[in-house]
Amino acid sequence: QVQLVESGGGLVQAGGSLRLSCAASGRTPGTYTMAWFRQAPGKEREFVAGMTWGGWTYYGDSVKGRFTASRDNAKNTAHLQMNSLKPEDTAVYYCAVRPGILGIGVEANEYDSWGQGTQVTVSS
Repeated sequence: QVQLVESGGGLVQAGGSLRLSCAASGRTPGTYTMAWFRQAPGKEREFVAGMTWGGWTYYGDSVKGRFTASRDNAKNTAHLQMNSLKPEDTAVYYCAVRPGILGIGVEANEYDSWGQGTQVTVSS
């Protein structure tokens, strides 16, 4: 079983930046894929970004050009640098992993290991 812990959320004004982190521990599934999702109140969980073990990244349309995902395989950590934040980015942000052989999935039900989430609030 893999454990994921997110950190770095908080309150920021529109146009500001935040950097989220995700630390993985326990039985990580080999060369695993990591992803970031977010969920706003009353909405479905939305794909934000995904990263393969080799560092290839893929972003959701709503964050392209503003968010940058990265990972450090040696430290089993991932980061999400969020710039030019908008009020509509307000959500709980989650990291998730799945076996690397499966690649990046954009649906929440394609991942079976999740962190507890970290709240990001962007004020206008």
